[in-house]
Amino acid sequence: MANARSLVKRLKSVRNIRKITRTMELIATGRFKKAMDRASEAAAYTRKLSEIVGDLGKADLKFSHPLLEERAETKKSVLLVLTSNRGLCGGYNGSVLRNTLRHIKQLKEDSIEYTLEISGKRGIKFLNFQQIELDRTYTHFEDRPTFAEVDELGLRYVDDYIAGRIDRLDVSYTRFDSISRQEAVVESILPLSSLAGDSDTNGEGGNAANVDYEFQPSPQEILEELVPAAFRAKLFKCFLDAAVSEQIARMVAMKGATENADEMAATLKQQYNRARQASITSELAEIIGGAAALE
Repeated sequence: MANARSLVKRLKSVRNIRKITRTMELIATGRFKKAMDRASEAAAYTRKLSEIVGDLGKADLKFSHPLLEERAETKKSVLLVLTSNRGLCGGYNGSVLRNTLRHIKQLKEDSIEYTLEISGKRGIKFLNFQQIELDRTYTHFEDRPTFAEVDELGLRYVDDYIAGRIDRLDVSYTRFDSISRQEAVVESILPLSSLAGDSDTNGEGGNAANVDYEFQPSPQEILEELVPAAFRAKLFKCFLDAAVSEQIARMVAMKGATENADEMAATLKQQYNRARQASITSELAEIIGGAAALE
């Protein structure tokens, strides 16, 4: 049986670790609530933009927008990967990076030239270890990404797509569906042809093609402003989803670590009591034996 003194040291260490994990759990919970509010607001905004773009796509318009047009052949692709700067968030980064490796393998099999851009120190470190060349890296996106920061990327992607420098933009991230469901996905957000179907998810856009529209100003001017805005909002939502999913993963991981620390502390306490009881019994036996020898 372990020495009582060593058990006391181990118990003290476990309790100190428990304080840390509990504090991190509370911090993650607070950040999660704020991140979820931002993600929910962005989801409503993006969904409404998607409905409008979808309705315009179903209307009898004689023009389109470059961001809505799919390439006849995909030759150049950009893969943007969203991971975290910090660890202790369970399998959050692992799920995203596994999807990323599978997608890279598929791009190579399809002979598609790709540019790899990654956000987050954890993902950068992992892909460097895998000896995968990274074209761009970002470490300034924390748990509260701002629209201005993401918009710098969005404007560059829009310019590159319109100019024909890229044919597709894929984002590997963790999509936030609900508090109990987050899913690591690789989603194509350029071209925006997929937006035309988003308005049908709730059954509200089924008769959009039969609606008459009055445009002020002209439809072309509206599309020139609306379509890039819809893409940039969708890209921003990817970052917000990744942020809230990271906090949920960290909250769950720290809650599990705290519960494990409680169980370990209880086990060590029990072992300490047994060791102390055995020590007392041994001392009593020695005293009784010594007294008997003196008689």
